[in-house]
Amino acid sequence: MNIKHFVIPVFVPHKGCPFDCIYCNQKKISGQVNEITEDSMRSTIETHLASIKDNSFVEIGFYGGSFTGIEKDQQLKLLKIANEYINKGKVHSIRLSTRPDYINTEILDYLKEYHVETIELGVQSLSDEVLKKSCRGHSVNDVITSSHLIKNSGFKLGIQTMIGLPGDSKSKDIYTAKKVVELKPDIVRIYPTLVIKGTMLETMYYNKEYIPLTLDDAVDICADLIQIYEENGITVIRVGLQTTENINEHSDVVAGPFHPALRQLAESRIFLKKVIDSIVKNKLEKEKGIVIKTGSRYISSVIGQKRTNICYLKEKFAFDEVKVREAENLGKEILVEKIHT
Repeated sequence: MNIKHFVIPVFVPHKGCPFDCIYCNQKKISGQVNEITEDSMRSTIETHLASIKDNSFVEIGFYGGSFTGIEKDQQLKLLKIANEYINKGKVHSIRLSTRPDYINTEILDYLKEYHVETIELGVQSLSDEVLKKSCRGHSVNDVITSSHLIKNSGFKLGIQTMIGLPGDSKSKDIYTAKKVVELKPDIVRIYPTLVIKGTMLETMYYNKEYIPLTLDDAVDICADLIQIYEENGITVIRVGLQTTENINEHSDVVAGPFHPALRQLAESRIFLKKVIDSIVKNKLEKEKGIVIKTGSRYISSVIGQKRTNICYLKEKFAFDEVKVREAENLGKEILVEKIHT
């Protein structure tokens, strides 16, 4: 029996973070304007628990701000509430996100005492130039030091990165991904840089000092990064910001590669590249048509949203036909053959 995994999100918008990264407006990104209180936290947890089945694995996740930068007394109040539900058997563990420069052995000691299992670091980039231009306020060395502390203390490590920051490039994003692999995180998130209302980046954008990635470029970079992580056994748990009332191209997203299904687009791009490589390797370019075989759950990714991959292949190679067929023995792999008439 498959056990479902649920994370109850508790947002602490901009709490604990004195920095104003140029892309950041946490209250817009999290979709929450009011600060978290003990009563509102309990209400959030109870509301989610009411819809979760008893045999599920449930975590409470503190997101939105730098949790370990909050005053320690406030951290402990929130952790104690979370532990009430752990002690009742309704919640199994806690996860949180914070900054790389807000981690030390003392902090890790009390986080462990309060059943925190996963710590995600907002790393964004492993280029000091990009970090400086983004006003992050921490260095690459801070990331390396805190990651090692977290891993050595027995926590699961999560790394959050961004693409398309000021001073960034595809080569720097790939460099960051390869350096992240060396840190051996358990999970990774990939976010595209969006221009959000009320940020310094918005001013830069209107002053033509910053040009955001196109959606196509973002998809291409994300596809490469997903492959790097998956090839190294690292789980990518999110690609792209979650759509909220605020994070929407008709609301507070001024510009940038926003798409509600960015991951799906990136995974379709990965399959497209695999198909093209197979066509070239097997010298199928001059055939009248091809059939692509893969596991049933990956057929939609091979086809692409609105059949974009099929259309691209027909145009690029002048195929009359491109068919996709189910082959469960292949799983996530693909097999490309000429169509036999």
